Amino acid sequence: MARNKEDPFAHVREATLKHRAKHGCGAWPYDNGPLLGLLAGLADARRILECGCALGYTSISFAHGAPKAKVDTIERDSEHARLARENFAAEGFDKRITVHEGDFATVLPTLKEGYDVAFFDGSTPVPALHKTLHRLLKTGGVLITANLNHGGTANAVRTTLFDGKTWRSALVDEDGETAISVKL
Repeated sequence: MARNKEDPFAHVREATLKHRAKHGCGAWPYDNGPLLGLLAGLADARRILECGCALGYTSISFAHGAPKAKVDTIERDSEHARLARENFAAEGFDKRITVHEGDFATVLPTLKEGYDVAFFDGSTPVPALHKTLHRLLKTGGVLITANLNHGGTANAVRTTLFDGKTWRSALVDEDGETAISVKL
């Protein structure tokens, strides 16, 4: 299969979009996997946590960008988890990416602290979840939060990310959807 030089895993993203269209499910891949991989590489990440796996596009992007990292990803839909595992194996990342099946609120408390990078792309962000992500990240760890333009609880998360007390944050897109934050 020919690879896109700008995004070598674009085919996984496209497969996710096709799956979503066919099944009407919530699998929605982030738009910029190469950016996520670059951020993980710049952070010299060894441990990465992802909330919202879908079919594995961003997990693969993280693993590619940070070749020494182990990725823990959470997915509540068992069919998506199965397809993600297939994609990880096909790309040669199945030994470095672990899928934890279940809801974020159930899985996150079972994980050990010390992540270098965390990524939230699972529906609308909520304050309690982001408090847990703060605890799981190392000081100086990087949190990438998507879906900040969803309103409701996303507005409360945005306020926390930009309060300057626990995070140093910046938006990375014009529509205010994604923030990159460093744990203080």
